[in-house]
Amino acid sequence: MRVLVVEDQHRIADFISRGLSEQGYAVDVAYDGDEALQWVGAAEFDVIVLDVMLPVRDGIEVCRTLRERGLRTPILMLTARDAVEDRVRGLDSGADDYLVKPFAFVELLARLRALTRREPAALGTVLQVGDLILDTTTREASRQGMSLELTSKEYALLEYLMRHPNQVLTRTMIAEHVWNYDFDNATNVIDVHIRNLRRKIDDPFPTRLIQTARGAGYRISARQSV
Repeated sequence: MRVLVVEDQHRIADFISRGLSEQGYAVDVAYDGDEALQWVGAAEFDVIVLDVMLPVRDGIEVCRTLRERGLRTPILMLTARDAVEDRVRGLDSGADDYLVKPFAFVELLARLRALTRREPAALGTVLQVGDLILDTTTREASRQGMSLELTSKEYALLEYLMRHPNQVLTRTMIAEHVWNYDFDNATNVIDVHIRNLRRKIDDPFPTRLIQTARGAGYRISARQSV
């Protein structure tokens, strides 16, 4: 999952970014309203964490502008303001959820998981392809009842594949959702992670789920490739 964090206080932005990265999210950070709009115009995000009190233009204006542009990406509004009228303004501007500072990081994670499940392709907390099961709440993967130990990046890659079963995902699509803007797509890092993932979820079992679409990318499917 790729997340845009829009927060002008660098300490808070770094805290959120570091915490989300440790959970396997790909994170980019904007520090003012205009920068946020530039990021959204340049890249595709799965969810946006948007502070209300921002320089240049505030989060309410940013949120309203994004919705007027037709952006459907879930937006979690983050602010120190906890008055009812402030929450109403945020939600009326197009935000999907509202979290008041200070907050528990585990609550932020839970709200992000809930928001990303609202899209049809992302419904449910338990994903399944064939006999492979991924619980996105506990971050546990298993196949035929056997627990699979994954690194945070392997988990993020597998989750992205399993949220789009039977679809060919190009290396660019994978890079944009599993890594952040600083990722060098010219390297073979994606292929290396796919190879490592195959060793864990495919090699010990008779049926291979991760398939290569030559010249295009990768898919995960219980159907046998032709």
